[in-house]
Amino acid sequence: MSFQDQIEATTARSTMRELVTFKAADQDFCVDIMSIREIRGWSKTTIMPHAPDYVLGVMNLRGSVVPVIDLSRRLGLGVTKADERHVIIIALIDKQTVGLLVESVSDILGINTESIQPTPEIASDTARSFVAGIICIEKRTLRLIDLEKLLPQAALDLA
Repeated sequence: MSFQDQIEATTARSTMRELVTFKAADQDFCVDIMSIREIRGWSKTTIMPHAPDYVLGVMNLRGSVVPVIDLSRRLGLGVTKADERHVIIIALIDKQTVGLLVESVSDILGINTESIQPTPEIASDTARSFVAGIICIEKRTLRLIDLEKLLPQAALDLA
């Protein structure tokens, strides 16, 4: 392999991202795999008084208190009626471990960053702040969630 081929191969690898895809409110979303710590089955949470309505409560994760967010509700897509079929994605957001309640985790995709399209201008400012981009792959349209913008600092301070 020539030096130029090696540079091109390295550049191609550096523009790839791995994303975890999941469903919330029967819609397809994804987040960068580097933010994900684990995926767990649903477990009941302990309610926190005066928490925002999208914060279901907190859970004990191996001795750490972790706030759990109803992602569907946070995105304005309705309340999730959680049961044993749902999962909690444990993510690291701004140095804080947070659980995201979703319907199911679908798969892990490797995509080229060039395939991420900007969020359309017709979306509200709130939606555009949560959605970092749109990915059209096969017959699916995925919204890439920007976890850093998903939660106000007050929700991160719960734990």
